[in-house]
Amino acid sequence: MRIRCKPWARPELEASHFFIADPKALRGHWAEHFGNGKPIWLELGCGKGGFASQAVVHWQNVNFVAVDIKNEMLVLAKRKIEEALKENHLTDEQVRVMIFNISHIEEAFSEEDRVERIFINFCNPWPKGKHKKRRLTHPRQLVQYLPFLKGEIWFKTDDDGLFEESLEYFAETGFEITYQTWDLHASGFAENLVTEHEKMFTEEGKPIKFLIARPIEKR
Repeated sequence: MRIRCKPWARPELEASHFFIADPKALRGHWAEHFGNGKPIWLELGCGKGGFASQAVVHWQNVNFVAVDIKNEMLVLAKRKIEEALKENHLTDEQVRVMIFNISHIEEAFSEEDRVERIFINFCNPWPKGKHKKRRLTHPRQLVQYLPFLKGEIWFKTDDDGLFEESLEYFAETGFEITYQTWDLHASGFAENLVTEHEKMFTEEGKPIKFLIARPIEKR
């Protein structure tokens, strides 16, 4: 889906207290940037912020960073996060949003940054063979997460093919699957935050697939 350019999006983001204009400048210094000693969690491909706006309320003991590649999407996420924080009387001290090409995420995070959880929610499945390397769970991407990931990846999708092949990707790249279900909503998993897209897929009769993966050498 082509997203129409919104000239006002970038200026609105730059006016936000929790927008990171130059993520590369924080590489190796994220913990220092937050300055509170709390764990850093990262959502890759946050879209319109349906998950992030819930996460910042549900998990208040972490520093949450939401990433997307489009100003036009991230500005909507920023608004949703602001609304959620306001409704719950929370500050934006532990929240950050940033525009970045996830294909080069290693340029924004290093081993010193120690991200303890990565969320990948309903990313583009890129079903064509020539495009599969663009998947956020493809080995080409997973190896980029390894230096700074000190915990686990939570991956959720409605796409059967992407999920099945991602199981192979994780094994190939040195991860172990510590939790896996082909029907998240029937699994009894208690920590799931349901987004609008997730509700839509479920109403269409598509079971939600979910896994938790952890680098084997970092157990």
